[in-house]
Amino acid sequence: MGLIASGKSTLAKAFAGKYQLAYYNSDIERKKLARIDPTRRGDGKFGVGVYTPEMTRMTYDTLIARSKELLAQNRSVVLDGSYTKESERQLIQDALAGTEASIIFILCTVSEEITMERLRIRALDKTAVSDGTLAIYLRQKQDFEYPDELDPAEFISIETDGGVEQLLTSLASSLNIPPFRPNPDTIA
Repeated sequence: MGLIASGKSTLAKAFAGKYQLAYYNSDIERKKLARIDPTRRGDGKFGVGVYTPEMTRMTYDTLIARSKELLAQNRSVVLDGSYTKESERQLIQDALAGTEASIIFILCTVSEEITMERLRIRALDKTAVSDGTLAIYLRQKQDFEYPDELDPAEFISIETDGGVEQLLTSLASSLNIPPFRPNPDTIA
């Protein structure tokens, strides 16, 4: 979770890939629901188009439903979304309360200087999925509800200004799991 350009998608996708976990990105799922190409850019306005409250609700409900399916199969899942509101985080906790899942929210943070640079680079990337712009970042920053409601056992904050491998090592340490080392017997 975190503001746009905080590095959450990079970290979430890399972590899921390293540990062979299912991964769902809210931007991709939102655009699938709207039946548009994931790399098609929106108009950059907050709360309109595919970013209406109704579409956001549908997107996060889809992520929850997919999580429940995987958890029922005893599989872990990484959900990649902003989750900037306490109510969104509570919906996940409520929906998965009957499962044996350990829900851990990972807040990705980075300096505003790095955020601005990432937004500039993203604007030039024709394959980027996120529609995040400076205007959306500023609005999201204003509306962000810090996760004070979360118990320390279900919350990690990570500064994402380092390289991906460094971040993965730091996250593994915070989660108290060993760094990923593939089983040599399974490498082809």
